[in-house]
Amino acid sequence: MRTPNHYAGSSLDRAHLKRRDEAWLRERLAHPGSAVLPLWNGQPLVQWADAPGPALIGAAEISASLLQGDWALLGIAGERAVFALDLPASDAEPPDFSRWGRFAELRQVGPILAREDAALLAYARGLMLWHQRHHFCGACGAPTRSVEGGHQRRCTNEACGLTHFPRTDPAVIMLVTSGEKALLGRQREWPPGMHSTLAGFVEPGESLEEAVAREVMEEVGVPVEEVRYHSSQPWPFPASIMLGFTARATQEELRIHPDEIESAAWFTREELRNAPEDERLKLPRRDSIAYRLIRDWIEEG
Repeated sequence: MRTPNHYAGSSLDRAHLKRRDEAWLRERLAHPGSAVLPLWNGQPLVQWADAPGPALIGAAEISASLLQGDWALLGIAGERAVFALDLPASDAEPPDFSRWGRFAELRQVGPILAREDAALLAYARGLMLWHQRHHFCGACGAPTRSVEGGHQRRCTNEACGLTHFPRTDPAVIMLVTSGEKALLGRQREWPPGMHSTLAGFVEPGESLEEAVAREVMEEVGVPVEEVRYHSSQPWPFPASIMLGFTARATQEELRIHPDEIESAAWFTREELRNAPEDERLKLPRRDSIAYRLIRDWIEEG
C-alpha cells in the first residue's frame, strides 16, 4: 500500500449508520464532549498554538442560533462526535472566533498541515461547499433540506422529492514519461517557472484510461500507452477527486494546444531532481498528487 496522499488517510470513523439516527445526532450536537469545526465562506477555522491544525470547539460553546444553519456529522474520533458547521457566508465578516483561531484558505495552509489534519479540513470543506451550492433542487427548483446527518439534501416539493448526494468530480492527472524523461506543462496563470503534470476532467461515457489518453492528446498531441493507476487524492477546490496515473508516450514530438496549456517540455530525472525552484523551473505544490507523481518517478530512477 502506498502512503496516502495529502488530504487523504483520515482515521476518523465516518459513522455512516449514525447519520440516520436523528435523536442521536441532536443529542450529540448539543453534547459538551462533541466537537464542532466552523467554516466561513469555505474557510475552516484553524488554530495556531503549537502547529497549525483544525480548531475544534466544544459543541456547548457554539451559539444555538448558529446551529440553525447547515451542519454535518463528519464522524467519530474515539468517543467524540465531530461536526462541521457552515457559518452564514452572506456576512461581510465572520462571527468572532478569535478565541480559538482564525479562518484560513485551505489552499494556503494545506501544505503545512499534518496529513491527518489536512484530511479532516478537506472533508469538511468539500461537504460544506456542496451544501452552499445545493439549497435548491436542480430538477424542480424547490428548496432542499439537509438530511442523513448532512450527507444528503432532499427536495421539499412532495411532487418531486429528489434526493441529492454530495458531488465529487473525477479528474485524471498523469505523469507521461519516455525513457528517462517526463513531460510537464504549465498554465498561463501559474507563477513563473511552475510546471506540473497534465490533468483534466473525465467526460461522460469514457473510462479513466480513455480520459488519460484523450487529455494528453488534446493538450500536447502525444499518443500514450501503458496507462497505469498510481493513487488518488481528494481535492476540495471545490469538489474533485484526483485520479493519478502514469503513462508511456509512444512519440516525443509535442503539438501544444494553446487553448489548453501555455507550454510543455520534456525534463530528465536529473533536471527535476535538481529543480532550482525559481523562474526557470518550479515543481508543483508539495501537497498535490502532481508532486507525488513526479517525486515517485524520480526516486524510481
